[in-house]
Amino acid sequence: MRLLVVGGSGYLGGEVCRQAVGAGERVVGTCHSGAVGVRGVEARRLDVTDRAAVRELVTRVRPDAVVSTPYRYADWTVTADGAANVAYAAAEVGARLVHLSSDALHAGRPEPYADDEPPSPIFPYGAAKAAAETAVRAVDPGAALVRTSLIVGSEQSKQIRLCLDALAGRATLFTDELRCPVDVADLAAAVLELVVVDYAGPLNVAGPDAVSRADLGLLVAARFGLDPAGMKTSTGAAAGVVRPTEVRLDSARAAGLLRTRLRGVRELLA
Repeated sequence: MRLLVVGGSGYLGGEVCRQAVGAGERVVGTCHSGAVGVRGVEARRLDVTDRAAVRELVTRVRPDAVVSTPYRYADWTVTADGAANVAYAAAEVGARLVHLSSDALHAGRPEPYADDEPPSPIFPYGAAKAAAETAVRAVDPGAALVRTSLIVGSEQSKQIRLCLDALAGRATLFTDELRCPVDVADLAAAVLELVVVDYAGPLNVAGPDAVSRADLGLLVAARFGLDPAGMKTSTGAAAGVVRPTEVRLDSARAAGLLRTRLRGVRELLA
């Protein structure tokens, strides 16, 4: 199989590239300003907001499947328009598409969200992720849309670095934001399974443990042997941050569909 990983220089994209190469696949990974940095991957520069460039690359590579992971938190054109451009180009060559989405498109509530629940965004990034899903589903109804949560793993994880910064007094973790963190290796393995599994539409792929960002910081402190006494915490409301509070993803469907076991963050950081 020839696999194109859009966003191969990112934390998740790089792990998808590593696992795919390890499985013997031919992998092309794209990057914008960084580097893919995975041995055995053919690296290509790509600006996903340039539709002509996306079409030209996908037409030249002619992948059997495309994993779309481009990410820039505050950039609508990358998150929404870029996703649409990738979906359009993949559909043109008949490639299987696995699109990475996010729990950020939900408003937040105490009850877990099922796979098929419609987006209810309350802040710009969530709205961009919702728009991306709408575009992808319109262009390619057969695409798999992976709704995931905070991605953890090594110190390269943005979430782990944020916790370490809070433990050092350089950042603040909120006690009222609950998420279902997932290990980068588990998520990448699930994504690669979905490349060959006949599944269309949204699928929750997240860990089973719902923890606050502050609780995640305590788990990171225990994992790295750090004193949590100096960890800075607050609430999103007190900080004036408009983001969803409690967002739990019910990943039971993914657990029944895929071989990959989605480990909880308490197990991961034990």
